[in-house]
Amino acid sequence: MIDFRYHLVSIVAIFLALALGIVLGSTTLSQSVTNGLKQEANRATRRADDLRRTQQKQEAQLKGEEQFASVTGPQYVAGRLKGQSLVLVETPGAGEDGVSQVIDLATKAGATVTGRVAIQKKALDPDEGRTLDELATQLKPAGTEFPSGADAYTKAGAVLAAAIVTNDASKAGREDAAGAGILTGFREAGYVTTSGKPGQHATLAVVIAPATPYGSDTAGGTRALVTLTAQLDAADRGTVLGGPNTAAQQGGLITALRDDSGASKRVSSVDVLDTASGQVVAILALQNELGGKSGQYGVGPGASGGYLPSPPPAAGKNG
Repeated sequence: MIDFRYHLVSIVAIFLALALGIVLGSTTLSQSVTNGLKQEANRATRRADDLRRTQQKQEAQLKGEEQFASVTGPQYVAGRLKGQSLVLVETPGAGEDGVSQVIDLATKAGATVTGRVAIQKKALDPDEGRTLDELATQLKPAGTEFPSGADAYTKAGAVLAAAIVTNDASKAGREDAAGAGILTGFREAGYVTTSGKPGQHATLAVVIAPATPYGSDTAGGTRALVTLTAQLDAADRGTVLGGPNTAAQQGGLITALRDDSGASKRVSSVDVLDTASGQVVAILALQNELGGKSGQYGVGPGASGGYLPSPPPAAGKNG
């Protein structure tokens, strides 16, 4: 007969064996998992270090390329816009990145910068449409005809363009009473502000796109600015729309221009205007415009012309 204590000892032994097996097994498994995690962490650290070194190398290279463009750019563009004049048109939300550099490069390229016109947000307010239409009709210069069915922005764009740009060499650099009246009327209505002497009728224009897209609720404002840009181009010898790469993303003004099959055939755009190399591209695009060639340049969607005109226009040839 087997003693009860024997059964008890056997049962305890079995449980002890099971416990020991669990402990030993979990310890082995834990070590295996720990070793695997350590190896993966080491690999991740090495990958991060490689990416950091690659990023530092690319940043150094980009910095060098920008320095090269900023140093050699003035020499490269010298004389390309000789005898021309330029007006800057700034849209609501346009940043200053690259604007002063474009002005400086244009001057070094031989152009005279007449002034700057800043479009105000009020001009893009849908509630202002009727007033804007009436003002444009009232200030329309003699001999200016609006297209049949033209909306308020088409009329306002044509009238404002008549006041600040021209493709007539005899009018370039000259102010007139009609143009002065237009600018005064638009300023008093709160639609624009001006600096310099934009009424001196420039032969070229650069429109500065907003750095941040307006959004779907103000898509009408974006279309209005595309219309204004196209009207400037129709009245002068060439217009370039420039801005940072964000302006070439969804909802951006450069994107809207590039999506407009009519405007994109006549107006050039540069979506890297906030870089030294992009500012040189803007001058080359203006030079090409003088020769009747338009293109979409940069790195954003729709930059069908590549980063810059290729081949670039010949130095000393300005159309």
